[in-house]
Amino acid sequence: MRKEIDFIGEMELPEDALYGIHAARARKNFPDTTPFHPEWYRAIGLVKKACYLTADAYAKAMEEKYGHGHGPDVAKGEHHAGHPDRLTHLIHAAAEVAEGDHFDHFIVPAVSGGAGTSINMNVNEIITNVALLKLGALPGSYHLIDPIEDANIYQSTNDVIPTSLRVAVMFLLQGLEKTINRLRFAMEQLEVTHQNDLRPGYTQMQEAVPTSFGNMFSACSEALSRDWWRVSKCFERIKMVNLGGSAIGTGLAVPRYFIMEAAGHLQQLTGLPLTRSENLSDATSNLDSFVEVHATLKAHAVNLEKMVSDIRLLSSDLTSSFVTRTSSLSLPQCQVGSSIMPGKINPVIPEFVISAAHKIYANDQLISSLCAQGCLELNAYLPVIGHALIDSLKLLTACDDTLDTNLLDGLTVHAEVSLQQLYRSPSITTALVPYIGYHQASELARIMKSTGMDIFGANIELNLLPAEKLETILEPGNLLKLGYTRNEIER
Repeated sequence: MRKEIDFIGEMELPEDALYGIHAARARKNFPDTTPFHPEWYRAIGLVKKACYLTADAYAKAMEEKYGHGHGPDVAKGEHHAGHPDRLTHLIHAAAEVAEGDHFDHFIVPAVSGGAGTSINMNVNEIITNVALLKLGALPGSYHLIDPIEDANIYQSTNDVIPTSLRVAVMFLLQGLEKTINRLRFAMEQLEVTHQNDLRPGYTQMQEAVPTSFGNMFSACSEALSRDWWRVSKCFERIKMVNLGGSAIGTGLAVPRYFIMEAAGHLQQLTGLPLTRSENLSDATSNLDSFVEVHATLKAHAVNLEKMVSDIRLLSSDLTSSFVTRTSSLSLPQCQVGSSIMPGKINPVIPEFVISAAHKIYANDQLISSLCAQGCLELNAYLPVIGHALIDSLKLLTACDDTLDTNLLDGLTVHAEVSLQQLYRSPSITTALVPYIGYHQASELARIMKSTGMDIFGANIELNLLPAEKLETILEPGNLLKLGYTRNEIER
């Protein structure tokens, strides 16, 4: 065991622990079991590395200007006399955190108080102790490299943690863009394949007018196109970072050089379109950009829920033909559906997506309400806000992936079943209104409904149209075209 001391007192820790007293107190104070997102942890490593690179560049610039030995000691307080190569080792340690290394020593849970201070200090402690090990020293040898004086150089929790959240979100948005596009392509393929496969359209869950599976998949594809466009705009909404703004965005106790250069180093490290906010106080105190981004995620969740709900309904036993016991769609058989009912297969992929969508709706309410809870210069609830935002991004990416792989790839359209269902649906008589008028079409629908005849048999019964004319009217190309012209009616 080793002993560490802070402002409050002292605590014993495992000798080989890379975390320190600050993280240990947080774990005791916040007994949540929800794990912190590793994507955010890695992003903090990138931000820390950018800060150390900027501090190193600042030291070299000062030495060049004032001469060797006259620049700053590159540690807060200007007097720290630790190991001369500490900054180099901190850079290497931060790079390891950015790769996800040592995550098992990050012990702060997802839900915590303190605006992220515990998150920041846990990472500072890990980076410090990794750097000490590289020196051949034991963890906790803070007289050589200090978690606050060195690992937190020119930083504050209040600029590092929100900046790292933006980095993590941007990387996840890149992944989400790709999954939306793959899903959109799959929908487009279904649209082309089934453009002329007719089916009854529905309004208010009642048969309405003829449509096609192609039209249904086309509507899904258009919605996904809007989702992709909105997600692509999210980068613009969150690219402004407050790195260098220190505690409340005023840059107090931070070299102006660092304030001007840190965001640039981070941009080079990440390849992301990050830039320093022109108003660091605003970027520190107001989190409405996260509300806006999550609103886009919620819209995608809404579209996904609508899509899978429709597919689930059309594939259900409730909509299957009474004669053939076949529905118009069949879902891929992903897994056995019951531990007691033999042969039962459930629509588990739509159910997963609907469940995830409602989790995202809940996250949206949480993010909106807690972003509004920001008080004066800071929002203390960033840890939970960030966790919910990353949670939604990962859920949506998972939904898109499983829809593409486990639902659309293998979805079967029973075109002949749907066509016969359409021909027996009284709703198809709407297509004849321009030719025979509403009242005669109503009589045709009445006959169909009372006798169970299809439209061809009912037409023979009432002798309303020549059989060849009716067949021409009911061709997919005629039923699906946009409106009609007078010449088409008179032909």
